[in-house]
Amino acid sequence: MTRWPRGFTLVELLVVLVIVALAGGLAIVTLDRDERRLAAREAKRFAGALEFAAARAQARNETLGVSADSAIRFWRLPLDDEVLAPRALPEPLIAAPIMYAGQRIPADAIVPFRASGRNEPFAFRLMSPSWVFVLAADPLNRVSIEGPTNNPP
Repeated sequence: MTRWPRGFTLVELLVVLVIVALAGGLAIVTLDRDERRLAAREAKRFAGALEFAAARAQARNETLGVSADSAIRFWRLPLDDEVLAPRALPEPLIAAPIMYAGQRIPADAIVPFRASGRNEPFAFRLMSPSWVFVLAADPLNRVSIEGPTNNPP
């Protein structure tokens, strides 16, 4: 009776190392969300929704409003549009209006979009613990995104 040597072959060890490396890489990607990329993506989504809301208000001859905190809400009842449906921001992002018609406004203010299409300039801040984006709209309803800038602790 022949005895096989005890231990693992080199191929078996390499297969285990590859599996462990893949699992570790997947865990890092899943657990380590890049706040800057997340905030940039949400800023673009929010800017697009703001431009869409201004265009919709003008096209349908209606007045809409938008407010922001840990969620983005467009106001008008009934609001039957998926783009303007209330949307919770991913953790840890928060948003707030900061300016309307050249004046600072409270964080719980609702920024209006007029049916005439002639809206006052406004700005929102989208923040994570590390990054800040500012979304600013001009009177022609074009929304620009400034940032990211570091958010001081």
